[in-house]
Amino acid sequence: MNIFNKTRTFIYRNARPLDLARWQYHFESGSKEAVLAALAAYQNDDGGFGHALEPDAWNPNSTPIQTWTATEVLREIDFTDSSHPIISGILRYLANGRDFNGNFWYTVVKSNNDYPHAPWWHTESDSTCHNDYNPTACLAGFIIRYADQESKIYQLGCRIAKEAYDSYLTGDLLGDMHTACCYIRLWQYCEESGVTDLVDLSALMERLKKQVKNSITHNTTEWETSYICKPSQFFNTRNSIFYPDNKDIADYECDFIERMQQEDGSWSIPWGWGSYPEEWAVSKNWWKCNGVILNMLYLKGMGKL
Repeated sequence: MNIFNKTRTFIYRNARPLDLARWQYHFESGSKEAVLAALAAYQNDDGGFGHALEPDAWNPNSTPIQTWTATEVLREIDFTDSSHPIISGILRYLANGRDFNGNFWYTVVKSNNDYPHAPWWHTESDSTCHNDYNPTACLAGFIIRYADQESKIYQLGCRIAKEAYDSYLTGDLLGDMHTACCYIRLWQYCEESGVTDLVDLSALMERLKKQVKNSITHNTTEWETSYICKPSQFFNTRNSIFYPDNKDIADYECDFIERMQQEDGSWSIPWGWGSYPEEWAVSKNWWKCNGVILNMLYLKGMGKL
């Protein structure tokens, strides 16, 4: 059985409805509507997302990280209808001031503690873990891309984006790879929106190209057992602006993916919770399904599928 058929079998045996719909959209001519219908099940009345959409936190309440995860799904299927209830709901959640301290949407919220979760989503206070632009830079970009330009939330998005940009251009390149991804999204959203007077998109792009090259783990012996940064963290197509500077290591990842596939069609997950063993067993399988989709999209985008 080839790599594609093995992954397909794993998805059909293990995926939750959302990931099955994502798989079918990308590889079996499935519809965006099916993905949206499955995604909507995770959206709360306030417009935000919860319910373990991001599988490491089973908090049913809306949180910025879970809501950011929803924006990534929308981007993955290239869905851009700002009038759709999912997008308008996200904007409503971001505008309500909850889980926001005036400069950052909270990376971690205290209500996570009440439900099974990974240790990095635990906090003892609603005033901690809120000075990072993960996911704030991305959420600001999302607002700029989809909000009415006459709205208060649009003005807020512009202010936060400018603050994020200024912080990034004057900081070092040693930041977290997840935060770097949020800045990539900010750049993409601003470019797609035609916003040219808010930030210097060319300067941001050049900074990001350096960030990506600096962040990728080139010691490939660490790839098999450690939670490290691979090219697929930042791009999954040869058309990406980040591919030319990272061609060799990006091509190597294709070989790595093919070589490391497990017998059941999945790939190993290089992290764990250390608590809630029963729930982690479920979440681990959800992460494997996500990994299957992302790996196949990477091979497809790199011309290997």
